[in-house]
Amino acid sequence: MARGKSPPITEAWRGFTFTRRALIVGGAQAAVGVALAARMAYISVVDNDRYVLESESNRVNLTLVPPRRGWIVDRNGKALANNRVSLRIDIIPDRLHNREIVLGQLRTLLQLDGDTMERINRDLKAASGFQPVAVAEDMSEAEYASILVRLPELPGIAPQRGFARNYPTGAAVGHLIGYVGAPNAEEYQKAKDPLYITPGYRIGKDGLEKYFQPMLKGKPGARRVEVTARGRVVRDLETQPDVQGKTVHLTIDADLQEYAARRMGRESGAIIVIDCLNGDILSFISMPSFDPNSFSDGISNNEYSWLRADDHQPLINKATRGLYPPGSTLKPMAAIAAVEHGVDPSERHTCIGGYRLGNRFFRCLGTHGSIDMPTAIMKSCNSYFYWLAHRLGYDAMAPTAKLLGLGEEFQLAGSNQRYGTIPDSAWKQSRYDQKWTASDSLNAVIGQGYVSVNPLQLAVMSARIASGRRLYPRLINRAFQNEPLPFSPEALAVARQGMDLVVNGAGTAVRSRLPLDGITMGGKTGTAQVRGLASGSRGQSGAWKYRDHGLFVCFAPVENPRYAASVVIEHGMGGSRAAAPIAKDIFTFLYDREKAMEALETFEAGWGGTIKERMERDYAAWKAGASSDPNPELPE
Repeated sequence: MARGKSPPITEAWRGFTFTRRALIVGGAQAAVGVALAARMAYISVVDNDRYVLESESNRVNLTLVPPRRGWIVDRNGKALANNRVSLRIDIIPDRLHNREIVLGQLRTLLQLDGDTMERINRDLKAASGFQPVAVAEDMSEAEYASILVRLPELPGIAPQRGFARNYPTGAAVGHLIGYVGAPNAEEYQKAKDPLYITPGYRIGKDGLEKYFQPMLKGKPGARRVEVTARGRVVRDLETQPDVQGKTVHLTIDADLQEYAARRMGRESGAIIVIDCLNGDILSFISMPSFDPNSFSDGISNNEYSWLRADDHQPLINKATRGLYPPGSTLKPMAAIAAVEHGVDPSERHTCIGGYRLGNRFFRCLGTHGSIDMPTAIMKSCNSYFYWLAHRLGYDAMAPTAKLLGLGEEFQLAGSNQRYGTIPDSAWKQSRYDQKWTASDSLNAVIGQGYVSVNPLQLAVMSARIASGRRLYPRLINRAFQNEPLPFSPEALAVARQGMDLVVNGAGTAVRSRLPLDGITMGGKTGTAQVRGLASGSRGQSGAWKYRDHGLFVCFAPVENPRYAASVVIEHGMGGSRAAAPIAKDIFTFLYDREKAMEALETFEAGWGGTIKERMERDYAAWKAGASSDPNPELPE
């Protein structure tokens, strides 16, 4: 049977076939279109808020504005710590394009070293989103301008005008005020405060800056800016200003503080000046010191290594952390204790150049002959006070020393104190499981042996003897009772009389009389042995670290004391030689600033300039001649 033929393909057949295919394709397209329309409707209506937020974040940058720290001012409102304008450059990671090119340009424009570039790259890896990464701080106007004019070429770079901590007198307030620094990781984990990872934000790290951190820190502001897709700022949208921290008022006299620090010259030690009316600390000096501005800006490895290498220990607060044998500055205290225990101050003792105890002979630095109590203070006769200590025992004297502030830890804002030792028989039994001996008493009465105190305690002792009250030292306006001391007027009068004779009679500090009409200073010198006489040296020569310390406690005016002070000069070879002349100039400054400044300018010319000038020169010399510690333990 023959096969049937396929029908011919006519124009009608072709039209039918095309129409069917068009319907199928068109239907599919319509279905897709409906789906897209439905999705767009969902996005427009249902998911609108989320996509608006994402769109907004793509063009708006919101950053915290670190608050300005509160000022720290002196008793007259003069700034001891304030703020200055600081120009800085940050990177916003999410806005950073062409990273290697941008970082290369920054390195060239700002002359960034390898360590800085390594730190920036490390911070960029750790950061995310809009969390800024610091590039440079405290820039000059020229450096800042070099970045501003190239911003279109530097996507993700954010210039900032902020504030940095400033200490107008530098090292003069280092150990008083302390310093600020960037928070570390541990501090951030503890606080969980986004400010702690904001470039330019600083917290108190030491001293009063740390103690008053809650008052000084302020409240942050916020800044919203419109940026292009490449991170260039187009305009400010809204700024919420920061709230500055509160002002802290101290009892310090800023002018006296600076003068006392400068007057220390190249010596190592401490100076404390106290107002005898209320216990206000007017000057709190530990020298040499560090410049807190260096820590605020981020101290370099080299500079920190230089400070650590100095054998005068500029990083140690000697005013409250330094412990020294008080030497003969303890003799007025011993006189008060003796009178309180019935010794007649007019009773005489014959000094033969020392005092014999059994088969030992305790030496005196002179042969003073027959002397009474005020004269013994004036001449600083060891033999007389050996005689008293052997007669009464030191257990009778130690309570008086403690009532005068020795061995006491004070409620002092921001201080970290070592309070030393005022020994007695119970202390030795507890500490060494040994009995107290008569020899221990003889050593203790002249401020040697087990006795150790800090300079603040010595100043308090002087203020309490001068005022007759249990004054408490204070750096802020804090109320203390300051009740009368339980000593007879006669006992206090004998101590004051002896201290008057030390300076204004024929005593050991006669060359430190005040060059003022009608104003006299009373005081007591002290020489604290660093090594015993058996070492073959009397501490007046040889290597600096083996020389005796020089101490001086004082008050003025003698007739109606207003100010009291202590001066401790490490390895100064004696109080009359090193400490008393400084006290003389400090008290002169309190009453005649012009005269005191004339003396200071002469001294500084011989020392090689001001504190800042000497520090800069010494650091440059050290840096040129020393290899830096590659891994110094920088403070956090």
